[in-house]
Amino acid sequence: MKLLIIIPLLVLGIHAGGQIQSSAMQSERYQKGWEKLREIEGKTGEKVIESLQGISPDLGMFIVEYAYGDIYTRNALDLKSREIAVVAALTAMGNAEPQLKVHINGALNTGSSINELKEVILQMSVYAGFPKAMNGMNALKEVLHDRQQQGIKDKRGNTATKTKTDRIKLGEQEISKLDSQQVEKLKKAYQDFSPDLIKFILGYGYADIFARDNLDKKYRQIATISALTALGTAQPQLKFHIYGGLNIGLTENEIKEIMLMMTVYSGFPSAINGINVLKEVLAEREKDNSNR
Repeated sequence: MKLLIIIPLLVLGIHAGGQIQSSAMQSERYQKGWEKLREIEGKTGEKVIESLQGISPDLGMFIVEYAYGDIYTRNALDLKSREIAVVAALTAMGNAEPQLKVHINGALNTGSSINELKEVILQMSVYAGFPKAMNGMNALKEVLHDRQQQGIKDKRGNTATKTKTDRIKLGEQEISKLDSQQVEKLKKAYQDFSPDLIKFILGYGYADIFARDNLDKKYRQIATISALTALGTAQPQLKFHIYGGLNIGLTENEIKEIMLMMTVYSGFPSAINGINVLKEVLAEREKDNSNR
């Protein structure tokens, strides 16, 4: 009779997703993280933690405690922005397709439309190349198929409106929204050496991609800053986009939060480098303001 009483008590100690931890053993960080993971990723996230039980339960614990308990519960950046940042970073890095699918799922759960995610991935063609953008788009296609099979109907979102404006002029207008001096800086740096580079930056990067109007400019900069931080190979460009992000309304704290997010997805060194670039930008802006 005693055995029959003990067994249900043991069963109660198994967390959803197969975690064998009693509530008494779970830290407050773990509990907060588990709730946040389920809110964002749902059963997809639970399966990730469950898959680690046989090989490294500690890794699963750290994911829940640190990534979701410490980072995702912070309120400096909303969940939609966080998941857009992660989708951009994982697409750009191109070496974590299973995790990218998890976060595409999370992005859809936290308010992104299908077309907004297409835009984030399309934008990564500028910063990480077409192969990575193609792989990201295929990952999105697979996630949408799986969700449809589950009966989930995701928001389609707006499609980009097309303009007949001269592409170079349009590109100049778009890049100038981030920095009014940037066109002249590009010409000074590359007009004599590689004028075609200027043409392609303005024509493709800014006219064909950034001018598309179905993703808020704030999200475009969040995606770019997170991707460049994660890649860790383009600090001058990261610096420009931090400037641009601040110029279009991102706050210092929101950009700091992107860097903290990247400790999870691209590691502490890339996040430290990103924070240092942000420090440089803020110091330069403060100096410029004091000289006016």
